[in-house]
Amino acid sequence: MSRWLGDSGIPILAAIGLSFDDYGIEDDDRAGWAAGSWEPTPVACSLHGVVQAGVHAVVLDAAMSFAVNAGLSGKDRTGAALELKTETMRPAAAGERFAVRGAVMRQAKQVAFAEARIEDAKGRLVSRSTGTFLVQRD
Repeated sequence: MSRWLGDSGIPILAAIGLSFDDYGIEDDDRAGWAAGSWEPTPVACSLHGVVQAGVHAVVLDAAMSFAVNAGLSGKDRTGAALELKTETMRPAAAGERFAVRGAVMRQAKQVAFAEARIEDAKGRLVSRSTGTFLVQRD
């Protein structure tokens, strides 16, 4: 799992300025979580300097996927997002710094349900997402 810290080895995450720095499992229900920081790059923004909503979705999807993987054992892993809903509440711009956190809400045998959020430096919610992920068991 530690190899996924930083940009997770995924070029698009590095290009948009996302970096994961921690992950773990909640003791009470063995649910995975992942946390990181995001400093949007100009490539993530529109011509007006505002981060595109689709880029928020990429960041949130990555956080949820990492969280699902953090809670899996052995060679089990998340396959793909089956459903993703994203809401953007505040604008984000290149050069600003944001906190990102994803967490598993419920883990079943074949699917995992997760949530993720992006907060600004004042702790205000910028965007959030829920997702359903396919789990591949080995």
